[in-house]
Amino acid sequence: YPFPFTVVYKLVPKDLTQPTYTGAIISVCCCLFILFLFLSELTGFIATEIVNELYVDDPDKDSGGKIEVNLNISLPNLHCELVGLDIQDEMGRHEVGHIDNSMKIPLNNGDGCRFEGHFSINKVPGNFHVSTHSATAQPQNPDMTHIIHKLSFGDKLQVHNVHGAFNALEGADKLSSNPLASHDYILKIVPTVYEDMSGKQRYSYQYTVANKEYVAYSHTGRIIPAIWFRYDLSPITVKYTERRQPLYRFITSICAIIGGTFTVAGILDSCIFTASEAWKKIQLGKMQ
Repeated sequence: YPFPFTVVYKLVPKDLTQPTYTGAIISVCCCLFILFLFLSELTGFIATEIVNELYVDDPDKDSGGKIEVNLNISLPNLHCELVGLDIQDEMGRHEVGHIDNSMKIPLNNGDGCRFEGHFSINKVPGNFHVSTHSATAQPQNPDMTHIIHKLSFGDKLQVHNVHGAFNALEGADKLSSNPLASHDYILKIVPTVYEDMSGKQRYSYQYTVANKEYVAYSHTGRIIPAIWFRYDLSPITVKYTERRQPLYRFITSICAIIGGTFTVAGILDSCIFTASEAWKKIQLGKMQ
């Protein structure tokens, strides 16, 4: 060669090149640990995450100021011809005997009735109630004991990761209450939006409920019981959004797992090897 040169190689420490049983065990454990963390990260990457947020707004502006209601209730001791649905609110609506999209199913050989109704209410405070007010002739002692099978508002949501009070009154059983008592269910309705991965939104409503029983008398002194659902809307909207972990975050996590595991394993193996060599020297010194 026209120009002489010298190649200098840095000596690799002995503890990094000498094979040991300890190093083999640590390597196997590292591989298993990396595999476990990789599968955990992969599961988290594939799974859908539900993120919720709160804000003040009317989410469903295209509804025309209406909320769809689904009611399913059984009155086992009241004839179907006596059962009716009345709707009132602060916008002046006063409807007695609402019959659109409703169905009455006789129970107990006609002695009872199951009322199923699908109707809309305005987005203002008001009430709807099941009573005998729309009957042609008022019964002497109407029995308002009942079971509520369903009371929901807006679109139906069946999402496993979202646990909310979308049908809080499901299974409410008042069969053992006073037959002549009126029942007040006071509802606080909370608008709820669910947005899936495709960006499609569904609008539903959760609600909290408080209830009381009392005996109500008319101006004539007669007892006219009813089942009242008094509602008010919350200005707070709850929004649930489906999200998935970004790919770059998944790759970063995998790189961090692999690099971090081997770094810690190298330090651990080096410490064990150094301690072992020191112990051998001490033993040899004792023997001499």
